[in-house]
Amino acid sequence: MNKIFYLASCDTCRKIIKTLPKDNNLIFHDIKQDPISIEELEQMHQLSGSYQALFSKKAQLYKSMDLKNKSLTESDYKKYLLEHYTFLSRPVFIINNKIYIGNSQKNINEVLAVLK
Repeated sequence: MNKIFYLASCDTCRKIIKTLPKDNNLIFHDIKQDPISIEELEQMHQLSGSYQALFSKKAQLYKSMDLKNKSLTESDYKKYLLEHYTFLSRPVFIINNKIYIGNSQKNINEVLAVLK
């Protein structure tokens, strides 16, 4: 099952979604309205190889909680990802059992190529 985890209020996510082919067959999962489950996070972890890869250091909470000055472990990243949606580097696409994390142009180009 192909899925996109995104934040509906995120301008970048909205821009990316507009560029997707109309018949993309993706399941859209707004992580604010429907927080990611432990099972979903475990699947992302399995595909990406680490919780840190899924973690956004651009999040406002990352700065306000002063996490940059702490040595975070994989279990810390997991805990924060489950605690608050803003820590997920987004969007996250899972397409044909491959994961694409974040909004880099390279990443989005790969997603668009796979969806065509």
